[in-house]
Amino acid sequence: MRVGVLTGGGDCPGLNAVIRAAVRKGVQQYSYEFVGFRDGWRGPLEGDTVPLDIPAVRGTLPRGGTILGSSRTNPLKVDGGIRRIKENLAKEEVDALIAIGGEDTLGVAARLADEYGISCVGVPKTIDNDLSATDYTFGFDTAVNIATEAIDRLHTTAESHMRVLVVEVMGRHAGWIALHSGLAGGANAILIPEQRFDLDEVCKWVESRFKVRYAPIVVVAEGAMPKDGQMILKDESKDSFGHVRLSGVGEWLAKQIEARTGKEARTTVLGHVQRGGTPSAFDRWLATRFGLHAIEAVKDGDWGKMVALRGTDIVRVPLTEATAKLKTVSPEEYKEAGVFFG
Repeated sequence: MRVGVLTGGGDCPGLNAVIRAAVRKGVQQYSYEFVGFRDGWRGPLEGDTVPLDIPAVRGTLPRGGTILGSSRTNPLKVDGGIRRIKENLAKEEVDALIAIGGEDTLGVAARLADEYGISCVGVPKTIDNDLSATDYTFGFDTAVNIATEAIDRLHTTAESHMRVLVVEVMGRHAGWIALHSGLAGGANAILIPEQRFDLDEVCKWVESRFKVRYAPIVVVAEGAMPKDGQMILKDESKDSFGHVRLSGVGEWLAKQIEARTGKEARTTVLGHVQRGGTPSAFDRWLATRFGLHAIEAVKDGDWGKMVALRGTDIVRVPLTEATAKLKTVSPEEYKEAGVFFG
C-alpha cells in the first residue's frame, strides 16, 4: 500500500511527530510506502510531492512546524479541484490519504471521503483546541505553556511600572488558550469569544486591582468582542475558507482602559510565537499516539474517520461528526475563572 500524508492550516507544534509515527509504524510493521504532499491541499491539487520514508522523518520529533509545509488552500473552491486531486492521487499510485489539520482541512477530508470515495483518515490539529469529538488536540498544550510563561514574565514589569498589561492570545471562536493560560498565569481578567465582555466591568476589575497595589494583567483572545461592538479585524481580506484576519483587540482594549481609568496601559500580542518552536512533552506524546493510530485506521480501511483522544484512550470518530461543530468554552467553565477577576 502507498499512503499519502499532508498537513494543512496553520503550523502547529507536534505535526512532525504525527508524520514520524505514521511513517515509522507503517514502514516497519506493514511495509507501506509513503509520499508527502507539499503545503496542505495544494500538494494533491497540483501533484507536488516529496519523498517520505524513515530517513526523512528521523530527528523530527522535537522539531516544530511541519516538514511537509502547510497552506490554507481549499480545493473545493478550485475549478475542477476534486478531479485534479483524484488524477494526482492515481498518478502517484496513492491508495490512502492521511490528512492532518483542523476544522477546515478535515472538513475537506470529510467531503472527499463521504461524497467522492477518496480513502481519507483524519488527525486533529489545532492550537485552539476547538475540534469537537476529541478531548485535546496537540499543539494546544505548547501554546498554553508559551502564553503562561509570557504572562508570568509580564507580571513583574507591570508591577514595576504600575501599569495595565493586556496580553492578546490566539482564539478565533474559542477561548481555550486564553482561559487556560489566564488561570495558570494569574490574570486579573480573561476575555473570550464565547462571552461578550462589558468594558465598564473590565475597567472596574482594573481599578480594583490597583487599590491593593498590584498591577493588573488582562488576557484577551483575538476573537473576543465587547457587548456593544464588533469583532476587531486587522483588515477585511479573507482566506479561501472565508476567515478574516484577526488581531487588534488587545491594542483597542488597552486604549479604552487607559482612556476610561487614567491608568497607563500597554499591549503584548503573542501572535505566531504561540504555535512556533519545540512541542511540549504532552504534545509529542499525543501527536505520536495519533500518528500510530492513524496508520492503524489505514490498515483497517476505516475511511472517513478521525483519531481522537477520549480520556487516555485513542478512538476513531466520523470526520463529519468531528467537524460538525466547534468545541467552545461553556458558561460554567468561564464562571469558574471569574473568582479571580478584579
